Amino acid sequence: MLDEKKRSELKATANEIRKWTLEMLANLSEGKFGTHIGGSMSIIDILTVLYFDQMNVRVEDPHWPDRDRLILSKGHAGPGLYAALARKGFFPKEMLFTLNRPKTNLPSHCDRIRTPGIDMTCGSLGQGISAAVGQAMAAKIQGRPSTVYAIVGDGEIEEGQVWEAAMFAGAKQLDNFICFVDKNHYQIGGTVQQTLNYGNPAEIFKAFGFEVIDNVAGHDVDAIREAIIQAKAIRKPVCIVCNTIKGKGFVTAENERRVHSMTITHEEYLASCEHIDKTC
Repeated sequence: MLDEKKRSELKATANEIRKWTLEMLANLSEGKFGTHIGGSMSIIDILTVLYFDQMNVRVEDPHWPDRDRLILSKGHAGPGLYAALARKGFFPKEMLFTLNRPKTNLPSHCDRIRTPGIDMTCGSLGQGISAAVGQAMAAKIQGRPSTVYAIVGDGEIEEGQVWEAAMFAGAKQLDNFICFVDKNHYQIGGTVQQTLNYGNPAEIFKAFGFEVIDNVAGHDVDAIREAIIQAKAIRKPVCIVCNTIKGKGFVTAENERRVHSMTITHEEYLASCEHIDKTC
């Protein structure tokens, strides 16, 4: 378990990243343009534990060959990852306000060519986990110590390509691969259950040869950290299913379908910062 000082530091960092994400999106939307709020905000605590406690990376050398890697398969949640990378020091915070602007290095979906710290370009849902499994296999072949992490959405795993990747990882027993399922229960058209009720993702990943750590509290830094430590000790690929809240911290539409993509006013940003300080 984390000591109280480290726990407080991680929670404070997560809340700061939440605010930076909303500030960035409010600056972009200016009340006119929809932005991917929901899926960005639901993974902030996972990103915080990874980058500020568990992952072995070098800010001064983003392409260090032996680094751990994170592939955000649900690429539309890029703004949350950008905020985490900026907070870690991969680039200045001011760069966040170029999101989606002309000639930006922060496009809507993550791009490894443009953005320091991004390990894989992800756009079409389902593709990122395949790239992550490939990188885990490459690390094995090259004898590198890297752990490769992927984050997929619970709506995203309706894509068949996800299960092709899972089948390969299970068959090859890639014990350096850890996949998070961001189980926030919504996708763009409604709830996951209403859209395509595929049952329990933990059971499906287990059937493909994964060890599964299920029902992890996805906004509890202690629980996330313990799940990662447990996963690293297992000699097979691991899936960590995190129960999260879509739009966590965005006071206007937290845990609502519409938070997948919507505008943010400056007033909503300020109200959400107050909400985050009180509740997150």
